[in-house]
Amino acid sequence: MKAVEQKVINGLSSNASRPLIKVLVVDDSPTARELMVYLLASDQEIQIIGTASNGEEALSAVIKQKPDVVTMDVHMPKMNGLEATRAIMESCPVPIIMVSGSSSDAEMISTFSALEAGALVVLKRPPGVEHPDYAATSRELIQAVKLMSEVKVVKRWSQRKAAIHAVSESSQQEFVPSTAKVRLVAMGSSTGGPLVLQKILSKLPRNFPVPIIIVQHITEGFTEGFADWLMETTGIPVRVASHAELMKPGCVYMAPNGNQISVDRFGRIALKKEALEHGHAPSVSYLFRSVAAAYGPNAVGVLLTGMGKDGAAELGLMKERGAITLAQDKESSVVHGMPGEAIALGATTYVMSPEKIAAALTSLTRPSQGKSDDYQ
Repeated sequence: MKAVEQKVINGLSSNASRPLIKVLVVDDSPTARELMVYLLASDQEIQIIGTASNGEEALSAVIKQKPDVVTMDVHMPKMNGLEATRAIMESCPVPIIMVSGSSSDAEMISTFSALEAGALVVLKRPPGVEHPDYAATSRELIQAVKLMSEVKVVKRWSQRKAAIHAVSESSQQEFVPSTAKVRLVAMGSSTGGPLVLQKILSKLPRNFPVPIIIVQHITEGFTEGFADWLMETTGIPVRVASHAELMKPGCVYMAPNGNQISVDRFGRIALKKEALEHGHAPSVSYLFRSVAAAYGPNAVGVLLTGMGKDGAAELGLMKERGAITLAQDKESSVVHGMPGEAIALGATTYVMSPEKIAAALTSLTRPSQGKSDDYQ
């Protein structure tokens, strides 16, 4: 199998009109490596420059070969994917895509923990070529490789430097507290969203007084693991939403895959098998429309990092109905598509870093709602 991998690596054409995206494939399974090499090399814009079977080999290959993107397995001998990601991001940063072949709770926690170490995206490893999901999951992986190759990553900062950076980046826009009574926070995110959501939720008070409902575009089968990871790392109750469920203050509700999600004015969740919107089910746009209709000025809409425009126009609808609308700034976004589109449409009340979004949500939902100490 190693010979097959090398044949693909050596046999790729170099006649592309623009530089090929150089990819390093890391997986301890020879079969999985061969599959990854095969499907990625099928795209004319991607070049497989090498493979590695453990984290130590991956770190050495990154230093020597300088790939544009690394696809990283989680569980490997000698040095696992989490440790390898941390080592790479501390020494020679490169966009890393975590590729998981399991949906077990333990592996999901490890996989999402790699985001804290510096990985950008978590995806499911495509199944064999005979599987009915092979084409769709392969397209998703290839698209992610192309998108992540354009992301500029930096060495991981200390927490102190990161905090200084966050304050300076988002101090451009003055926050003015609202007197409206907030009853719901609705959030939407896509590429790069899991870590941003974790950052925001971890900075909210444990007694946060209103429900939070979230649409995160994520690979099928990962929602439960993502919710568990968020709850474990933030200390806030997080659960996958159920149909007809009544939302409770202080709880976070994640939209499940395969359904459009909406809310009514009584705080009840509805899940429906309806058509994709902007290519997604759940769709941020679908959720935001229902929030605008049901809650009007008593809601806060938050649109975070992600590719495309899902939720952008509907964030504007929420703003028209009197809601406070927040969009993530470009500097902190992995992909500024969704929030950037909202900003261009004039759909945002404020543009902020994740840290400032958390502070704004805390201020908007505190009983007095008149203090702005976090923004002095």
